Amino acid sequence: MNVKSLVISLVVLAVAGTNVFASDRSYQVTSPDGSLRATVVVGSNITYTVSKAGDEIIAPSAISMKLSGDIAFGLDDKVRKVVRRTVDQNLPTVVYKRAEVRDNFNEMELVFKEFSLIFRAYDEGVAYRFRNALKTGSKVVSEQAEFAMAGDYQAFVPYVKKNKGNFEAQYFNSFENTYEVIPVSSWDNGRMAFLPVALSADKGRKILITESDLLGYPGMYLYNGDASTKLTARFAPYPREVKQGGHNNLQMVVQSREDYIATAEAGKSFPWRIVMVVDNDIDLAVNDMVWKLATPDDGSDYSWVRPGKVAWDWWNDWNLYGVDFKTGVNNDTYKYYIDFAAAQGIEYVILDEGWAVNLQADLMQVVPEIDLQMLAGYARERGVGLILWAGYQAFARDMENVCRHYSEMGFKGFKVDFLDRDDQEMVDFCEKAAKVAAKYRMMLDFHGAFKPAGLTRTYPNVVNFEGVHGLEQMKWSKADQVTYDVTVPYIRMAAGPMDYTQGAMRNATKGNYTPVYNEPMSQGTRCRQLAEYIIFESPLNMLCDSPSNYLAEPLCTRFIAEVPVVWDESVGLNGEIGKYISIARRSGDTWYAGSLTNWDARELLLDLSFLGEGNWTMEIFRDGANADKAARDFAHEIVRVPADRKVNIKMAPGGGWVARITR
Repeated sequence: MNVKSLVISLVVLAVAGTNVFASDRSYQVTSPDGSLRATVVVGSNITYTVSKAGDEIIAPSAISMKLSGDIAFGLDDKVRKVVRRTVDQNLPTVVYKRAEVRDNFNEMELVFKEFSLIFRAYDEGVAYRFRNALKTGSKVVSEQAEFAMAGDYQAFVPYVKKNKGNFEAQYFNSFENTYEVIPVSSWDNGRMAFLPVALSADKGRKILITESDLLGYPGMYLYNGDASTKLTARFAPYPREVKQGGHNNLQMVVQSREDYIATAEAGKSFPWRIVMVVDNDIDLAVNDMVWKLATPDDGSDYSWVRPGKVAWDWWNDWNLYGVDFKTGVNNDTYKYYIDFAAAQGIEYVILDEGWAVNLQADLMQVVPEIDLQMLAGYARERGVGLILWAGYQAFARDMENVCRHYSEMGFKGFKVDFLDRDDQEMVDFCEKAAKVAAKYRMMLDFHGAFKPAGLTRTYPNVVNFEGVHGLEQMKWSKADQVTYDVTVPYIRMAAGPMDYTQGAMRNATKGNYTPVYNEPMSQGTRCRQLAEYIIFESPLNMLCDSPSNYLAEPLCTRFIAEVPVVWDESVGLNGEIGKYISIARRSGDTWYAGSLTNWDARELLLDLSFLGEGNWTMEIFRDGANADKAARDFAHEIVRVPADRKVNIKMAPGGGWVARITR
């Protein structure tokens, strides 16, 4: 580990004497900069509060866990000792948005007879977790996790899309929806929301609730059923009976569930519950809390993990033109995609759904139109890697054999789709898949999946997650994707990378957009699509459109092909949730800066003082003079960065701006 500095201070307070066990003892931990404070009160139950600069953000909120054998963590218990430590270290990353992460926190561990409760305070948020001290395994019957807002804050809520009022059915979902912006007291009492959830507090502060180190435990949902300002956690019970079915027989649909949410081995640490609190919206989009709180990788060699961009077939419906063969799921089409990727310097081509025989859930049964061995060799000769799409059950039933077989053939990874659950069984599957795939040096991209919650750090071969209302929706949806684009980086992206799949060359203004399945378009301008390669964190990043469309747009295609997918540094420039966002990222000596706006035309002043001394040049793609009418209109220019490092930019409605900055 490349440790810049590490300071650990331990304070052990032995508990003795008659006054120690008095009810309602209070314990506090404060962030390194002193601005954030978590206060934990232990009495007949345990509550915590969070304050920022003296202002209460989270009001008293109860937390506890109930385990089998009538064991309760946090009810009628006493603190035996308190252990405190301070850590300040720099941690190297493998596949991430910066090469090194500063991990600086103050920690307080309250030690009880059967468990510990750990609180960490960072400058950007507070997190807590329970740690099991039992000597034997047990079942977790329930967990109480409350987030009582100190006011009726405005919430950005990603509700589960379907099955309103049927909470059991809501645990089966794709974790994709736009955000409803409502006072927290107006929460729909028939619906849960998946994480992360953001809220606007007083004084312009933003709160974000999510989790990290989600291993061997179900994911957390949030719910408010009584028109209060308090959100409570819900968890999918452990599956008792599952039945193969769902999309093309590729899913395991839960038929009944147990009366507990998880099994837990002795000594288990449960997931971190995170409350980020920031003064500036943009700080959510570039934060590192989820990564920092995750279990580190085991020190294995992950140098073989090769992030990159992917020529994608499914979004553009295998649509090529000007060719002398019938396009579709066949050898000629994929050879064309491989040739395109090789010519443009694109690292991968994906074979999405269709290469394996439909309805069989068997990845060893390949359709006769495809010769995988031939395609693997054809791609290898041209320096292009191939990635295979795999339905969940087809992969899960035989993952060891599947990974070994296709690794030996030369394939580089799998896009595993249609998980659609985050109960413990599915969370365990993701960890097992990561281990097995790493054994065979295969990368994984989880689709139809819950948000990332630390797994990309624990297993760096897991390079991407969906869990996002991405551009695929534009094949069938009339949702407001432009507003979503300037909302999701502050919320879902705060949890980790997202496979949004941008890159559309057919672009539409608000009035001209319509969903078209076979020749889809994006909402907003061409420059918006380019800027999303900077704004969105995505180490395995798709080029969603047809090679034919890219070849017709060489300037834009060159830019996309050259944009890095992992970064040495990321800097939030400015932004407001739901309105606009600007981020700069560095790879080596080259910086990229990007901005997006909502449906409002916008002028912004970007401060590029992070560039430091020297003369810098910008290659700019900006919305054209008529981009408000013809969204594909853009201007391309090369200019000097002003000496004062201040750059004025203009964006059309639904627009974007992007620059490549070199010394």
